[in-house]
Amino acid sequence: MELRQLKYFVALAEELNFGRAAEKLHISQPPLTRQIQQLENDLGALLFTRGPRGVELTPAGIALLEDARRILGLVGVAKERTGKFGQGRIGRLDVGIFGSAILNHIPRLLLQFRQRYPEVQIALHELTKAEQIAALREKRLTIGFNRHVAVEQDIMVETVFLEPLLVALHNKHPLARHKAIRIAEVIDDPLILYPSNTRPGFADDVMALFRAEGAQPRVAQEVTDVVTAVALVASGFGICITPEAASNLRLPGVVYRPVKATPPPTIDLACLYRCNDESPILLAFLEVVRKYGTGKIV
Repeated sequence: MELRQLKYFVALAEELNFGRAAEKLHISQPPLTRQIQQLENDLGALLFTRGPRGVELTPAGIALLEDARRILGLVGVAKERTGKFGQGRIGRLDVGIFGSAILNHIPRLLLQFRQRYPEVQIALHELTKAEQIAALREKRLTIGFNRHVAVEQDIMVETVFLEPLLVALHNKHPLARHKAIRIAEVIDDPLILYPSNTRPGFADDVMALFRAEGAQPRVAQEVTDVVTAVALVASGFGICITPEAASNLRLPGVVYRPVKATPPPTIDLACLYRCNDESPILLAFLEVVRKYGTGKIV
């Protein structure tokens, strides 16, 4: 018994006329007749009674019709599901996230992807840079996002976005009235430095900004995350340098001003994934990521 024969059988069972069934199937009548006869021979049962007024289903044909429809339906579902997997439209996307980028760019990327591929399940994993690389190698992650990712032989790294750097300071600070702030103007301010748990990294970029001014910053506190850093700024504990994404943290008493320099300093947001990974879901997500980096809406 072949799927084609079941398809022909269902068409004839619904039309109860060889001519109309053949027309519905876009074939001529003789092939339809041969396939129905072959199906009856294979099953050892008469499926239709033939008469001058057309054909009628036998009890065996009535019994087969329900099963045939169910089988063809399952085949259709399997075909559609397999196609979606092949196009990256269904499955699971495991994403490594970190720090300040989750406050802006990563949620925007995920939203664009979900709008385009609503049947893909997205799972987020907050991991350090080293943990993301290990998880990628162990195939626990599909893709990760981080900063200052060194090139590895088996890990591909792509820059998604270059974020401007801002100074976060209390709104009572004298410089809060300025539209932009030079690093030289905050050399003597207590500095809240983050992240303290991933070095080298963003904290080293901040230190380099001060060294470029020939100064050593007054590090009042080193913390592990941007939320703690900005919360300390809100309390008047000091200032901190942050990527632009952190400005979405609207804590009372905190204002953000661009770092004034030529050229304006930036920090990279990069995605990382396995070099040999050609899974359709990853390729679909990378298409969204690359268009996001160019400012295009997918």
